[in-house]
Amino acid sequence: MQNDRVAAMRQGEKLVGTFFELGGAIAAESLALAGLDFIIIDTEHGIYDVESALPVILACERHGMLPFVRIKDPSRPSVLKMLDIGARGLIVPSIRTMEEIRGLVAYGKYHPVGQRGYAPTRAAGFGRNEFGGDLEGYFQAANERTLLIPQCETAECLEIIEAVAATDGIDGIFIGPYDLSIALGIPGQFDHPTLLAAIERVKAACKAAGKIAMIYAGSAEATRGYLQAGFEGVACAMDCVFLTDALARFVREAKG
Repeated sequence: MQNDRVAAMRQGEKLVGTFFELGGAIAAESLALAGLDFIIIDTEHGIYDVESALPVILACERHGMLPFVRIKDPSRPSVLKMLDIGARGLIVPSIRTMEEIRGLVAYGKYHPVGQRGYAPTRAAGFGRNEFGGDLEGYFQAANERTLLIPQCETAECLEIIEAVAATDGIDGIFIGPYDLSIALGIPGQFDHPTLLAAIERVKAACKAAGKIAMIYAGSAEATRGYLQAGFEGVACAMDCVFLTDALARFVREAKG
């Protein structure tokens, strides 16, 4: 099984994506054709659930763009269902405890790393992929090709970030600067020394553990800066923001 951009990410290649809010396979195809490496289908703040996420994942696969999903919580159903339909990575919000991290690994990674329940689902090729007849081979391939990436966006997660990043089965950390700044008592102050130090601490924890470091950015300039600073993945804004900004610019230019 080929790991494509997941393998590249593990090896340090820089990837750029956005949060997917618009909905529908056509919108996903358009983002892929624009050259994005990944999208994050948002089931926390967005409108999606399993059935609406599936056609988006199919569109991503058609064009070689990674379909990540931000799940709504770290519960077993939230983790299992999105992986079973083909999500290549889960972004997991609002983590506060190591107990949640251990549960995430147990639900999201197969034996021997975790205790993910097996069924011959779509992600397993309904049991008919080249690895379908060999459970151990499938477990290894699935564990390698699907990423578990908790978000660091709470003060509690920041305090245990080194332990989180070092956990076997956790593939990386995604920093949510907005909520993290709120949690640190400096909402929206993205240049505040406290937030900058927190971001550096998370990145250092990822580097020390050999894990992927990801972050949200609000502009192309900020995205470029984070990539240059050593982040493997940056999710810039949301597709609806890009669309709104582009059309607003068009209207201004068209009307003079």
